[in-house]
Amino acid sequence: MSMPVAEVGSYKRLTSTGAVCAGPCQLLGFYVAATTAGTVVLTDGSTAMSGTITPAIGFHRFPSTVGTSLTATIAGTALDVTFFYASGN
Repeated sequence: MSMPVAEVGSYKRLTSTGAVCAGPCQLLGFYVAATTAGTVVLTDGSTAMSGTITPAIGFHRFPSTVGTSLTATIAGTALDVTFFYASGN
């Protein structure tokens, strides 16, 4: 019998470009608290996981496995985003 999947993990709040997780992880999604014209690009090490995302306020599911490290490149104006991830693979 399978165990239920619990979609829980750590969080990291960013308002500018930075590391979300320094090692392998599983990204659950991200919550945008505020934005006027901000964009985000997600990378796994040096490999882009997404194109340029112009997110709306609210939660955005982005379930994915990150093999190296997760970085968010934030550009534009006033983007306040919290990433939710589970460490390890």
